[in-house]
Amino acid sequence: MASKILVADRLSQPGLEIFAKAPAVELIYQPDLTEEQLLEAVVDVDALVVRSGTHLTAEVFARAEKLRVVGRAGIGTENIDLAAANRKGLVVMNTPFGSAITSAEHTIAMLMALARNIPQASQSIRQGEWKKDQFQGVEISGKTLGVVGAGKIGRLVIERALGLRMRILVYDPFLSTEAVQQMGAEQVDLEELQRQTDFLTLHIPLNGETNNLVDAQFLSQLKPGCRVINCAQGGLVDETALAEAILSGHIAGAALDVFSKEPPPADLPLLQMEQVICSPHLRAASTDAQVNIAVQIAQQVVDFIQHGIIVNALNVPSISAELLSEIRPYIELSERMGHFIEQYCASGLETVSIEYSGGIVDYPTEPVTAAFLKGLLLPMLGDDVNYINAALLADERGIKITEARSKTADEFASMIRVRVTGSTGEHSICGALFGTADYRLVRIDDYPVEAVPAGHLLVLRNQDQPGVIGGVGQVLAEAGINIAMMNLSRRKVDGKAISLIGLDSTVPEQALAALANIEGVLSATLVTLPEVE
Repeated sequence: MASKILVADRLSQPGLEIFAKAPAVELIYQPDLTEEQLLEAVVDVDALVVRSGTHLTAEVFARAEKLRVVGRAGIGTENIDLAAANRKGLVVMNTPFGSAITSAEHTIAMLMALARNIPQASQSIRQGEWKKDQFQGVEISGKTLGVVGAGKIGRLVIERALGLRMRILVYDPFLSTEAVQQMGAEQVDLEELQRQTDFLTLHIPLNGETNNLVDAQFLSQLKPGCRVINCAQGGLVDETALAEAILSGHIAGAALDVFSKEPPPADLPLLQMEQVICSPHLRAASTDAQVNIAVQIAQQVVDFIQHGIIVNALNVPSISAELLSEIRPYIELSERMGHFIEQYCASGLETVSIEYSGGIVDYPTEPVTAAFLKGLLLPMLGDDVNYINAALLADERGIKITEARSKTADEFASMIRVRVTGSTGEHSICGALFGTADYRLVRIDDYPVEAVPAGHLLVLRNQDQPGVIGGVGQVLAEAGINIAMMNLSRRKVDGKAISLIGLDSTVPEQALAALANIEGVLSATLVTLPEVE
């Protein structure tokens, strides 16, 4: 019986031809379905391919009884309920490389159009006007471009801006200074970038830490006359604050391809300003990119349906489905350890050493390493990173990865130990498997702990002295935060200790600062991980 593949958004013809020619595959091409029509269409399909226009909710997945794989033609997955897909055991793939060049080129195009007022001048001349003096612009050559986030697309923007003879400053705390220098740029802190930047461009994912990153305070610290470009994610820029900063004259203008709400409301103040140029989320909208994306996703979905091959998956590594079921607990543990390290001590990472011991070495460990790197890089790079390209992206960022394997396990039947070095020194974390599916953190910086890597975890480094724990409890109580679990670990009396505290809710910045100021506390770090499904 043929496998049914539903393509629910418009896809370039070369991609459709791959589906049409594949043996034992029935292509159902139905773009522009309504929500009700989609719920009916997915009932008996084996694969579902979408772009950004179709929203795949938990209800859609519940109705799709035979569905095994979702293909996202593009990078972003804001329109896909990944948690619901994971619960159903679906493989979700995207195409992370197909539109990188097009996205970078669109950023440069927006930069140049902004510098020379090209859209405004074009509109003026169409209205029968000839106002040369009104649209006087600025040169790009010799100006400073501030790049926030130097991942795949950010790196391509840097390469092209160097060709325009721009000076490049990079703020990316997860990149080593050497890696930035190899790009031909200069690594600086965020405050220094703000002081010197003539053009600011964003290339970071949207998450809890970056939402409204460019707010009123951020804008006030930018160099007067700076121009802001956002072709990355809507929500990175506080649109109200940006409009006010332009109106005051502090910011000279902005070029926006993305908005917090798309399409943006017609009365959005930014849309009424001559200093602002806009495009309707066109960063990947080139003929070349759309063909590349369509061909890639079609081949990936066909390979999965016919041979069980997983490529560019967001939620599983590229291995056979049979092996995946056996090593999934190791993969989940490793990815959570990567996410933990990213929040605990990932600033300026230089080396990552992963040691496998015990029963885990009976399996290939490459997917487990890829899962760790994905967990480590995902908060930095967002949808640009997956299980396939994580090692490459780590290498591009100057992070040296080494692996070691030992059949002998000292304390646990299977254990993963990770040691990292970076600007905060050397740190380590260990995770172990208990039984077939239960995994926990068992070491932090070689101090014994035990906790499921999920939820809100407060890591305290402190002197082993009276009063510390009481002070911590008081601060958390005053902030209305309940302690769910507490691990206290030390190596010797009156030495240093680590406390790992599980909390029922997050810790506000003010409370976190109060914890760090308790006498005897050396550092207080909040790590937030997804709950275990």
